[in-house]
Amino acid sequence: MAHGWESAGRLLCVRLDSLGDVLMTQPAIRTLKGAVAGRRITLLTSPAGAEAARLVPEIDDVIVYEAPWMKATPPRPSPAHDFAMIDRLRAGRFEGAVLFTVSTQDPLSAAMLTYLAEIPLRAGNCAHNPYQLLTHYLPERDSGPDQRHEVRRQLDLVAALGSPSNNDRMAIAVPPAARAAVRTILAEHGIGPDEPFAVIHPGASAPSRRYEPGRFRVVAEALEAAGVRCVVTGDPGERERAQAVAGGSAVNLAGMLELPALAAAIEAASVLVTNNTGPAHLAAATGTPVAVTYARTNPQHTPWMVPSRVLSRDVACSWCLKSVCPEGTNACLDVPPGEVASAALGLIAMRHSRDAGALGAIPARASAARAG
Repeated sequence: MAHGWESAGRLLCVRLDSLGDVLMTQPAIRTLKGAVAGRRITLLTSPAGAEAARLVPEIDDVIVYEAPWMKATPPRPSPAHDFAMIDRLRAGRFEGAVLFTVSTQDPLSAAMLTYLAEIPLRAGNCAHNPYQLLTHYLPERDSGPDQRHEVRRQLDLVAALGSPSNNDRMAIAVPPAARAAVRTILAEHGIGPDEPFAVIHPGASAPSRRYEPGRFRVVAEALEAAGVRCVVTGDPGERERAQAVAGGSAVNLAGMLELPALAAAIEAASVLVTNNTGPAHLAAATGTPVAVTYARTNPQHTPWMVPSRVLSRDVACSWCLKSVCPEGTNACLDVPPGEVASAALGLIAMRHSRDAGALGAIPARASAARAG
């Protein structure tokens, strides 16, 4: 193990971005947790990341911090909040800090925060020599189309600190109460415990990653024609978009499920159909197959170690790393709805092939739909 980390019992893990990023860091956090007996993990994260942390059992404590160098943080009139955070971290008496960042994030701001908090060990990926800000760093090497998956990137970081993984899969703990609540909601809409259904999550934080609602509606119609009920999910602000997808037959639960219940719904589903957004990583962490309309903005965030179909079109501007399509076309998402529906039906048939009768007549209808 890298010098000093073998005795670091109180670790601060820094992951300041979104829900999906925290979920993709879970295997690395689990590896760190298990490397030293009795080790405690505190996660420093955004409000959205804190929601995801509730599902990660390896995290002992969470500190919410809206860092001024993150895009989602609203402007503040003074740095008083940031000075207070330095004091809070110093009082935590952490023995090490591991900075988890995507390849386009410079870790030096977070490194300075932990340096000023007097955390003695500090590690991360860095494109430049951080000198005293990081005690251990890996030179940044993720650029272009050959980037490592985000999960692998973080596992490689903790392995360099002497904590190699023996389990690379994502996993979360879905609360039993959330499972029970979702079963009740589904039953109220006529979806029984053995009935196949698809969750369709049509939203995404970035416009460049959103498949058109009208096309998702065609996907839902095809799935329901094949005997697969559809449940549409989303944030409260996405209810109108979700209703455009649900139409008059699918169940619109947008704005009605908190994150644990959303995880439970995805876990119970036969398949998830979504964009490359946080729920795709909930599917990977619960073992649910996922058909993802995948905007070619970043190659690092495909579903990890779960049956999946990644659906996109190769375009000249692939891997642009943009939140808004520079061309104004979202051409990389020009995937016919029939192709998306066929992918979802294929994943359902694959998932239930080991359980004779679980789909009843669905496999035959699904095969017919794919053949058509």
